[in-house]
Amino acid sequence: MTISIRHIEVFRAVMQAGSVTGAARLLFTSQPTVSRELARLESLSGLRLFDREGGRLLPTAQAMMLLEEVERSYVGLERINSVAQSIRRFEHGQLSITCLPLFSQALLPRVCKHFQQQHGGIGLSIAAQESPSLEESLSAQRYDVGLTESEQAPRGTHGELLFSADMVCILPEGHPLLAKARLQLEDFRDIDFINLSGLDFYRQTLDEHFRQAGVDRRTVIETTNAASVCAMVRQRLGVAIINPLSAMDESGRGLAIRPINVSIPYKVSMIRPDYRPSSTFIDAFQESLREEGARLAQAVRQN
Repeated sequence: MTISIRHIEVFRAVMQAGSVTGAARLLFTSQPTVSRELARLESLSGLRLFDREGGRLLPTAQAMMLLEEVERSYVGLERINSVAQSIRRFEHGQLSITCLPLFSQALLPRVCKHFQQQHGGIGLSIAAQESPSLEESLSAQRYDVGLTESEQAPRGTHGELLFSADMVCILPEGHPLLAKARLQLEDFRDIDFINLSGLDFYRQTLDEHFRQAGVDRRTVIETTNAASVCAMVRQRLGVAIINPLSAMDESGRGLAIRPINVSIPYKVSMIRPDYRPSSTFIDAFQESLREEGARLAQAVRQN
């Protein structure tokens, strides 16, 4: 006899409930059944999973290690269940899109609205992921369309430049630098500055420009995403230089935008997996993306 799914269900329920009584309640079964299956699991696995003290079950270190693997397995099962539900909900077809979180907020909403108006029977599933999970998912052919900041397409995919515009400065309303129509790097000397993470490619490029100009910024806060940067600037904690999509999305809500005198192009690429089947619906969605990319580029030029 080998370990069964039932044994794992009982073990997980005991770990969650903290007692045989609680586990029996979760599983809609009896206490003797839970105790029997738990003892059988310990016998089959050769592990001592619980110390029994005064009628209480205390998980051992071995139980905690086993629980980590069990939870990973349940995540996989939940994903299968989620996919099955998605397939059932979208009986007429479904497109799966993955992108950086920024694009799910500042680029995709208008694209999805336009696409749904034309193809109401097609469901859209959007997964917002950070790198490198984003690139790994695209290489594994898990999604129909991807959006990334990288110009280099992941292995097993091909890319197309969708949008390109220079990084811009965002400032809180009433900031003295708003008196200037265009900012020089020298204007940021000894100014409180909100920075992206030092691992960010655009942050590294920006740092090099300031280094070459001999300008020291006074970094007061460093954070990992543009939405957080905008929130910090809105609270008047400093100024920042960020991508134009986030800047336009936040403009007018306590923030103002100014161009800077150096060109740091921010680029968005559309990615298609090489081995995932195409369709007229995917082609239509890509065309909607191209139209929105062109609209955003025009909006940046007019800003």
